[in-house]
Amino acid sequence: MKIVSGNSNLPLARAIAGYLELPLTNASVRRFADDEIFIEIHENVRGEDVFVVQPTNHPANDNLMELLIMIDALKRASAKRITAVIPYFGYARQDRKPGPRTPISAKLVANLITEAGADRVLSVDLHAGQIQGFFDIPTDNLYGAPVMSADILSRYGSQELMVISPDVGGVVRARALAKRLDNAPLAIVDKRREKAGESEVMNIIGDVDGRFCILIDDIVDSGGTLCNAADALRAQGASDVVAYCTHGVLSGSAAERVANSSLKELVITDSIKPTEAVAAAHNIRHLPMASLLGEAIRRIADESSVSSLFD
Repeated sequence: MKIVSGNSNLPLARAIAGYLELPLTNASVRRFADDEIFIEIHENVRGEDVFVVQPTNHPANDNLMELLIMIDALKRASAKRITAVIPYFGYARQDRKPGPRTPISAKLVANLITEAGADRVLSVDLHAGQIQGFFDIPTDNLYGAPVMSADILSRYGSQELMVISPDVGGVVRARALAKRLDNAPLAIVDKRREKAGESEVMNIIGDVDGRFCILIDDIVDSGGTLCNAADALRAQGASDVVAYCTHGVLSGSAAERVANSSLKELVITDSIKPTEAVAAAHNIRHLPMASLLGEAIRRIADESSVSSLFD
C-alpha cells in the first residue's frame, strides 16, 4: 500500500507512515500564481491500495480542494483503491437544516469526495454519526475514547472521577467514556439563554461536589462553552476540571481563552496540526493518534476487522 499526504497535517501523516514502517509517497502540492492548486504524484501507484491523509481543517476550502485534486490524480494514475483518511472532517457541523433555505454542507462535501473518486473514507469522531450515511461508499468512523480513557486512567485514575457532558447532545459520547472509566458517574451541563442578548445560564445536572471532573466533547472551536462549563463546575464544588476533546479547532483567540480559564488542562488529539498559539499554551496537551489511525489503515488493507479495535 501507499500513504500519501497533502499539506494539512504532514506531521501526523509521517507518524502514521512511521507506525506502518512505510515511507510517505513522494508527491508535491504547489500553487499557481493565482493560487490554483496543482498536485503531482512522483511515484508509480498503478494497482496500489492508496491512503490519502488530509484533515479538512482551517483553511478548510484549501485543504478540501487539495484532497479532491489528490484523489483525482490518483484515480487517473490507476490506483486500485483510494481511501480518504480524514481525521477531522470539516463542514461536519452543517449536518442538517437548522432553518429554511440553509444547506446541508456535510452531505455536499461527502458527494464531492465520492465523485472525486474515493473508494472509502476513514475518519475520527464524526460530529454526528449520521454523516456516515451521507457517503455512498464504505465509511469507517474511529473513536478517540480508547486513547483518551487510557490517558485519563494513567494520569488521574486515583481521583474521584466524574464525566461531564458540556451539553445534552453529548450525553451518548460522555456515557461511552464513563463506561471505559470503570463506570464513572455522569453529569450534564444544561446551557440556557433566557433572552437574546443575555448571558448563558449554566445549570449542572448531577452532584459534582468534591469530584475530579472530566469534560468530554468532539470539537473545541472558540473554547467558550468548555471554559464557561469549567467555571460552573468549580462554582458547584468540583475539585478540578480537565477537558478532553478529539479535534482542537481552536480558532481565533481560543488558545488564549483556554490558557486564562479555570481548566486544569485541555487535552486534544493531533488530528489537526496545532497553531503556534496552541502549541505555546501552557495548559493544552496533545494525544498522538498515529497508532490508532495506522492500525485501522493496516486492517483496511488486510481486509480485517476495524470495529474490533474498540471491543
